[in-house]
Amino acid sequence: MRILIAGSGKVGETLAKQLSAEGHDVTLIDSDSRVLASGVERYDVLAVQGNCASMDTLKNADVMAADLLIATTGTDELNLLCCMTAHRMNKKLHAIARIRNPEYMAQVISMPDAFGLSLCFNPERQTAVEISRLLNYPGFLKRDSFARGHVEIVELKIDEDSKLAGVPLSMMYSIVKCRVLVCTVLRDGRAIIPAGNFVLEAGDRIFVTAPTEALAQLLKSLGILVHKTKEVVLIGGGMVSYYLADLLLKRHLNVKIIESNRERCEKLAELLPEASIIHGDATNHTLLAEEGLSECDAVATLTGMDEMNIIASLYADKRGVRQIVTKLAKIEETEIVDSLPLGSVVCPRKLCCDTVLRYVRAMQNQAGAAISIHAIADGRAEALEFRVDATTEHTGEPLKSIKFRPNLLLVSITRKGKTEIPNGDSTFEVGDTIVVVVAGGEEVILQLNDIFA
Repeated sequence: MRILIAGSGKVGETLAKQLSAEGHDVTLIDSDSRVLASGVERYDVLAVQGNCASMDTLKNADVMAADLLIATTGTDELNLLCCMTAHRMNKKLHAIARIRNPEYMAQVISMPDAFGLSLCFNPERQTAVEISRLLNYPGFLKRDSFARGHVEIVELKIDEDSKLAGVPLSMMYSIVKCRVLVCTVLRDGRAIIPAGNFVLEAGDRIFVTAPTEALAQLLKSLGILVHKTKEVVLIGGGMVSYYLADLLLKRHLNVKIIESNRERCEKLAELLPEASIIHGDATNHTLLAEEGLSECDAVATLTGMDEMNIIASLYADKRGVRQIVTKLAKIEETEIVDSLPLGSVVCPRKLCCDTVLRYVRAMQNQAGAAISIHAIADGRAEALEFRVDATTEHTGEPLKSIKFRPNLLLVSITRKGKTEIPNGDSTFEVGDTIVVVVAGGEEVILQLNDIFA
């Protein structure tokens, strides 16, 4: 497909990298020539310099021949005007916009045709929803939900004293006492689809598929004590903190926000009267101690600076905070970052890219397209959810008789609201929802039948 990306910031560049790698013809539009030069140098893309909302710039980017426009500039108004103008120039164009302002989002939802939008996304709200879900189960580093919440893929780290250290996967049931499946192991920066004789080691990060109702049993069996979250401290008072505090207050949790900007504190106090808003520097350890950081159940470091978030999270870990969530917007998850006790790491950019990528793949193949796509194992593997329909091959056949593509594992089958962790005798039928995990590989899975060899 021919795809235009307006705005070559963090989100735009990540999308350009992913979409060009999947074989799409990508054109970046930005007013900054230096940003464009960087994108062209690093990825297989074209570049057009100019105002993305200008008809002349869009003509230069060949908008009439484009299939999709993704507007990811830092300004909501520019994104909306860009999509409106482009859609008027090309009625067949699909348009996606990043919208941060809640007022604009409400307008877009109430009259989508006026803006010519096919999809809009809000990075801050998506991040807040993700963190809120993590706070439900403090023992997991990450949670991805499938089949309308009936099945999850959760991330755990194997520590030296973990009950799973040195254990082959074939013996896992005797320890966890519930039916789960380790679908991916991240070891030394490599994503592995493990077999039953695979032995877990300290330092491994494992991604476990389980029915949602089995999550509490999984944590209990591993000796991971789950304390009900009551007190949460949010460091940084940006939009992520606002959305997250709003969600947590609706769950009747006690929320405290520490923000260095006085005007922002006053605004938050007006918007969130039930929260405690503290004006102060989050790098001041005396302030954090006075505000009871050691006594809280969870800390989320959500400032606009990754370095500050890392430092604050390290301090929270040193003070014995049970659950820590660290937002990283620019710094990539590397082995060095992974070695630090930062708790759950969330990246707004990656959450948004998953949303856009799912839409792009659905455009490519409407029949049998993935319902949801989640990058796991630091982007080295993907979990994809599909619905089995009349066009799906091998329905009714035992899994042991089906040949799947390499480095792929079918990890769950949900039928009429009941989830099964499959074995060789399991089958899938029309109407079922299945989840597969694939690691590595050059070919992209666009539809369900692509999973078969």
